[in-house]
Amino acid sequence: MFFRALIAFLALPGVVAILVPLAWLWSTAHTMLAHPLGLVPLIAGFAALLWCVCEFYVSGKGTLAPWAPPACLVETGPYRYSRNPMYIAVTSALLGWAATFGSLGLLIYALVVAVAFQLRVVFGEEPWLSRMHGSQWEQYRSRVPRWLW
Repeated sequence: MFFRALIAFLALPGVVAILVPLAWLWSTAHTMLAHPLGLVPLIAGFAALLWCVCEFYVSGKGTLAPWAPPACLVETGPYRYSRNPMYIAVTSALLGWAATFGSLGLLIYALVVAVAFQLRVVFGEEPWLSRMHGSQWEQYRSRVPRWLW
């Protein structure tokens, strides 16, 4: 299970939040720190992402991958405050990349990814969670916001 969780992490948020930004920065020769304070959301996003992945693995008995999802509804850790902290973490990291290196392209990428997350959550994940977890999901959904508001 740990190996599957690691592969899922590298394949999914690893590509979106690490590989694509690094490739973008490399291809556009953005190598200077434009705004070092951008490291705050970048590092906080990665820390939160790792916390979410651990919650999926430990509490949920699964991974973040669609091919090996958690067996249990995860309501612990950052999932007490948002139903989608993993997506918030990735978006935060992407905004941190954009700010740190002063990259308009990465800012646009972060916004596109955030819109894609919203669509995935509303049209894919929430209906699936409702079918899988029934009343437990409905209770969780009624007390925890989708994002942070």
